[in-house]
Amino acid sequence: MSRLPLLFLVTAATCMVAGVMLGIGMGMAHDFRLMPVHAHTNLVGWASLALMGLTLRAWPALAEGRTAMLQFALSAGSALAFPVGIYFAVIHEAPGLAIAAGMVWLLGALLFLGRLLRLLLVPVPRRAAAMLPAE
Repeated sequence: MSRLPLLFLVTAATCMVAGVMLGIGMGMAHDFRLMPVHAHTNLVGWASLALMGLTLRAWPALAEGRTAMLQFALSAGSALAFPVGIYFAVIHEAPGLAIAAGMVWLLGALLFLGRLLRLLLVPVPRRAAAMLPAE
């Protein structure tokens, strides 16, 4: 079985810890200017990557092939870069990285959607169908 779902989940958990630490730091300092960084670290990083990883675990056919690794690279890379870009946008009024990472995130999300639709619409060979979870 592919280890790709686990890569998604480890990256997601890393984002979760970073988001929690940032939230605690903001609360202790009573400075909430970085709330968008905290929110996007948790939403894009923790929640979205974890759901992608669990989806790949539930449908192992999605975790196979080069497009699966491309989806991970796009999604995980941009999930890590996006909050950094938001930090630069908020603190230094330089939104370039946030915009670029958002566009890469969109590409990863579209690839994920496309792969899900393909799994839904393209008949799965009998051998592969036996590996899919029962409905």
